[in-house]
Amino acid sequence: MNLPPTVTERAFDRLAEIGAADQGQALRVAVEGGGCSGFQYEIALDEPKDDDLVLEGKGQMVIVDSISLPFLENAVIDFTQELIGARFVIENPNATSSCGCGTSFSM
Repeated sequence: MNLPPTVTERAFDRLAEIGAADQGQALRVAVEGGGCSGFQYEIALDEPKDDDLVLEGKGQMVIVDSISLPFLENAVIDFTQELIGARFVIENPNATSSCGCGTSFSM
């Protein structure tokens, strides 16, 4: 069964921390061709558009455009903080392989 992506509380907490909704912004997660494995994630603050899927929590929004949605079915959008830095990450069960940096993948 194809399910939309989910967003962890940690990711929504980080968006609240940076005040995304206060600025009228949402976290856009998109998939584009390119990267070292065939596809790559684009993650940026953006304004919602009419055809976006909107995932809401804690007063914050994560948005996915209709073209990227099939690539992100059942994925988990999370936020991680490690020694090398803090970033939003995508745990994508559809990816057959990914690069070491985690920003590109193949299907």
